[in-house]
Amino acid sequence: MKTWEYLTAPLLSHNTKAILDNFGLDGWELVTVIPGPNGWENPVAYMKREKQA
Repeated sequence: MKTWEYLTAPLLSHNTKAILDNFGLDGWELVTVIPGPNGWENPVAYMKREKQA
């Protein structure tokens, strides 16, 4: 059975692609992006990757 680990990370709206590309290189898959405490000025990314045994 697969198990997962999860990560939440704030995103900088002017550098979103670079931030997500770096997480992708570490094996993280983007699940969703939601507004942060200040709305869409500071969105929050939710990511997952398979947990290594």
